Amino acid sequence: MFNLSEKGRGIREMFDSIAPRYDLLNRLLSLGIDRRWRTFAVGKLNLPEHGRILDVATGTGDVALEIASRSPASLTIVGADLTQGMLRVGQEKVNRSPYRDRIVLVNAPCESMPHPDGQFDGVTIAFGIRNVVDRPAGLREMCRVLKPAGRAVILEFSNPRSRLFKELYSFYFRKVLPWIGGLLSTRSAYQYLPDSVLEFPDQETFKTMMRDAGFAEVVHHDLTFGIATVYVGIKP
Repeated sequence: MFNLSEKGRGIREMFDSIAPRYDLLNRLLSLGIDRRWRTFAVGKLNLPEHGRILDVATGTGDVALEIASRSPASLTIVGADLTQGMLRVGQEKVNRSPYRDRIVLVNAPCESMPHPDGQFDGVTIAFGIRNVVDRPAGLREMCRVLKPAGRAVILEFSNPRSRLFKELYSFYFRKVLPWIGGLLSTRSAYQYLPDSVLEFPDQETFKTMMRDAGFAEVVHHDLTFGIATVYVGIKP
């Protein structure tokens, strides 16, 4: 049984509180670009016949559903998330989809997943790794549950490198986003978002963390002027 830290419990409670409007706010605040980012990330997976993919921090199931829509009917997807509120919304979406028989949602933290070693052909996590309190442990778990030659694909916000664009981005993240979030949901949650992005490691540092966790052939792809980054690593 995994014991959450005080910070972990706080993150879980925060996402529970914003779960009902999480998808609406994502679309509004990203102008719909988050969908394209997820599509790009899923395109970096191998999706074999009779394969199994694990989507960590699945939230409301957007990535799990995207994987199902682009994979053979024999492939199954397990979505894991720390937050029951997000999983309830995700389960409703899965139940309404044509992929309800292929997607299973489970309540589990990234740092302690209830799966044996070498179970999955691919592992994804979208906009979730920055919320993992013990990131090295979470990355090691992702590597552990992969089959040899399995691929991890991590999509996360990052900081643009262009000075001008970085200033515009910072203004939007620190001023506009919390204001909109406060109108439609919980302001404090959307104040947490920019703070968590700004403290997240840069691309080279995070790739080193992935290698230290056991991944090889680690590469990254910056998206939309570096607002988001997709990291890909292979289990040797």
